[in-house]
Amino acid sequence: MTTPLRLVMGLVLAGALPGAALAQGAVIRLEAKRDPQAAAQAAQGWADRFDGVVTLALPGGWTGIAIGPLPEDRAGPLLERLKQAGKVPQDAFVSTPAPGTALMPVGDTAATAPAVVAPPSPDAYLRLESVQAEPEARAALARFRADFPEAGLWRLPDGWFAVALGPVAEDAASAWLPVLAKADMIPDDAMLARAADLGEALDAGQAPDLPAPGAPEPLPPLDQVQRALRWAGHYDGQIDGKDGPRTRAAIQAEITQTRASTDPGTALRLLAERRAAWAEAQGLAPLVDAATGLTVTAPLRALTFDRAERALSIYGPKDGSGAALILFSQPGGQQELLDLAGLVTALGWVPRPDRVVKPGHVTLHGANDAHIGAAEGWVRDGRAEGFVLIWPASDAETQTRLQAELSDSLTRHGPGPNAGAAPTALP
Repeated sequence: MTTPLRLVMGLVLAGALPGAALAQGAVIRLEAKRDPQAAAQAAQGWADRFDGVVTLALPGGWTGIAIGPLPEDRAGPLLERLKQAGKVPQDAFVSTPAPGTALMPVGDTAATAPAVVAPPSPDAYLRLESVQAEPEARAALARFRADFPEAGLWRLPDGWFAVALGPVAEDAASAWLPVLAKADMIPDDAMLARAADLGEALDAGQAPDLPAPGAPEPLPPLDQVQRALRWAGHYDGQIDGKDGPRTRAAIQAEITQTRASTDPGTALRLLAERRAAWAEAQGLAPLVDAATGLTVTAPLRALTFDRAERALSIYGPKDGSGAALILFSQPGGQQELLDLAGLVTALGWVPRPDRVVKPGHVTLHGANDAHIGAAEGWVRDGRAEGFVLIWPASDAETQTRLQAELSDSLTRHGPGPNAGAAPTALP
């Protein structure tokens, strides 16, 4: 069936690819699914409405569903027309697939093979440091390999030695050079070089995974950026939605540590996809607690309800997980919040805590050999409420991420008529 919308799509694709198979270009990303069967069903649904629907692999095992490939100068205007017509989700966006990404046509029985975005010729190197003596050069190589295990060592034509990183496509090398220098991961005088300029490879190393830049993507709202960066362990400031040096430094850390893209918008989108995939793998789900009236997204596979005591609702470890979660809520203000923070410390839930106290907000964080303890509390609508997370000390990364999820999701659903005996320490 050919509809006017299909005709428009066909003309756009035909203009991009006259008489040829799919080629490199931009795509309009419609949605993403983690389950392969769900992705296939969703893709077929889009293919019933549009020509040129493709699927592509995303980080974390997700599958993207898109329209394309399209010329970059046509993809944006087409997306806007489709949004205005209500034909695609409002959060659909234009992106440029990374080199080597397979675009699998959907609903095209004539397609015999996936389209592959052709990678640029990897013929450039990042020349990181040059020294005169080989022992000094090998020491420099060992130093750089702490951050770049793929780095190699070369004897230059003039007899000096150079540590270099490559080969990579020239556009990728040009994009990453200033980003890595700004992060003080490579010297400011690092430069681009060709293999012929480097001379003899004493230890060629390996090609690094430094993707070429694609079309810039818009940043999500800054409060969402800060929450995602806190989950990744890069940001420990306030979630205030304001630009500032800590937020910018955290974005820089995400870019340089994951090296998924030099574009902040793209890097943050990929981080959000990684966070969603992690949450699914962890089995996070809403915990609706009747005793406190609080709802929070929690790792229910690791917890089991223990007891409710006055202002507290206590969830202990499940199947030997070593985890615990305590929700607290009671009428009051700043003093009641401080009293609850003192109780948490006295019971040993947060060992030797670092405390940050601000009006209407308290955080505690501490650890011993057995567990990491973290607590966060707020004064909201006349109540002092929050959570304590206890997690095995051997899994600090998961603890950091869970703490961020708990902080982001804690809300009130009811009055919380909890009551009982005085609380006691967890065993």
